[in-house]
Amino acid sequence: MKSDRRGSHDADEALVEKKKLHENTSCWAKTPRISVRHFRNLPSQTCGILVIGSGISGALMAERLCDGKRDVMMVDRREPVRGSSLDSTAMIQHEIDVPLHVLARKIGEDKAMRAWWRSRDAVRSLVDLVDDLGIVCSMRAKNTLYLSGDELGPRSLGTEARIRQKAGIDASFLDRAATQSEFGIDRPASIVSKDSASANPAQLTAGLIRGAQSRGLRVVSPVEITDVLPVDGRVACATADGQLIIARHVIFCSGYEFLKRLQSPRHSIISTWAIAAKPRSAVPEWLPDFLVWEASDPYLYLRMATDVSVIAGGEDEEDPHAFDDPAKLAARTDRIVAKVEDLIGVKLYPPHSRWAAPFGSTDTGLPFIGAVPGLENVHAVMGFGGNGITFSRIAAEIVAAAITGGKDPDADLFRFPA
Repeated sequence: MKSDRRGSHDADEALVEKKKLHENTSCWAKTPRISVRHFRNLPSQTCGILVIGSGISGALMAERLCDGKRDVMMVDRREPVRGSSLDSTAMIQHEIDVPLHVLARKIGEDKAMRAWWRSRDAVRSLVDLVDDLGIVCSMRAKNTLYLSGDELGPRSLGTEARIRQKAGIDASFLDRAATQSEFGIDRPASIVSKDSASANPAQLTAGLIRGAQSRGLRVVSPVEITDVLPVDGRVACATADGQLIIARHVIFCSGYEFLKRLQSPRHSIISTWAIAAKPRSAVPEWLPDFLVWEASDPYLYLRMATDVSVIAGGEDEEDPHAFDDPAKLAARTDRIVAKVEDLIGVKLYPPHSRWAAPFGSTDTGLPFIGAVPGLENVHAVMGFGGNGITFSRIAAEIVAAAITGGKDPDADLFRFPA
């Protein structure tokens, strides 16, 4: 987005960096209860808070803000719950992509520990929220098995376990013998931890939106926001069909289709691939209770869904367009299947779902959340790393505090770079 600090824009510039997402290709697109009622036309051209995006970040934001009193409207250029949230493998981890001991070197030990505490607490609170709201989305608390690899060997994994324990974050270090004995996996070392979860991300998103709708949220689709301009304490938002929405606050929850003015060398879009496949025989007894990932590049991650499908992903490539290559989709997902079979010793049927998607990454593994520099009353959430759902929960808390006049104690960890 081209803009000076007064908010003018080139007419032929898109407001957000659009991505050609693979819609309706993941296994979640085939599950029930993922649609929500919505207006086809704007019911009003004014609102108190405008949430742009109906994925998991927008859903959690709306759920947090809707109290039956605030006037909140959500718009999306797609059908609701049909964006990048459908591409998630929904491994809801408290563990950040950048290990704690590495993050401590990047931003300082105190800040790194605060980020990990906040991530852990976000997972716990999300599991409780789903239970309180009665959302049927296969939400389940899980443990995590973090395996040594070519990025972190046993010595580094030992260092990681010790700093987590120092921070009061659950972590048990296992050497090769213990990893083999407990999990049947031949790796030099591993860390076992608690405080993660998994869910059906589409059902979770839809359930959160429905809950917010019961407290006044209005959802409108399709509506594409093409420009924003702060005017006299409010924000004027132009739509692709020539309409105008006036809001007190605007929150961009548009996933990897981020505001162009927020492009940064600290943030990048890469490509990732995933599969869902049924096992040909019984899986290890421990697998349903665990998320599994490895300290490698590219790394493999996997879990089991409630229908006993193995959900796995990885083979990330630092190319924002690679995910759209059909040949790479076949090759990368075949490689994921082979890696899963080798790791857990179980043969899989051919995947019933294969998908690829863009994936946001930052140099710290932390998202950017908060006020958009130079745009008064405009907020944004971007750069999720591998913890999109976890970070979306944190984003809802931080932005809601800012809008309601409070101050989140950890907002400084996630603010946009200057």
